[in-house]
Amino acid sequence: MPIVTVQQGPRDIELKRQLVRRITDAFVDTLALPAETVQVWIQEVPTDSWAIAGTLTADA
Repeated sequence: MPIVTVQQGPRDIELKRQLVRRITDAFVDTLALPAETVQVWIQEVPTDSWAIAGTLTADA
């Protein structure tokens, strides 16, 4: 049973629905797995807790 972890900034729930659907479809299509075996975990990181090139994404 694959478990996919996605770490990202906050996103709209509809975008998350699309994302998990497409990730699941990729495993189903590529590995011929039943969709019921694919788990996707989304970990949202607040923009004040994530930095790129020394700058918080909240400040970008």
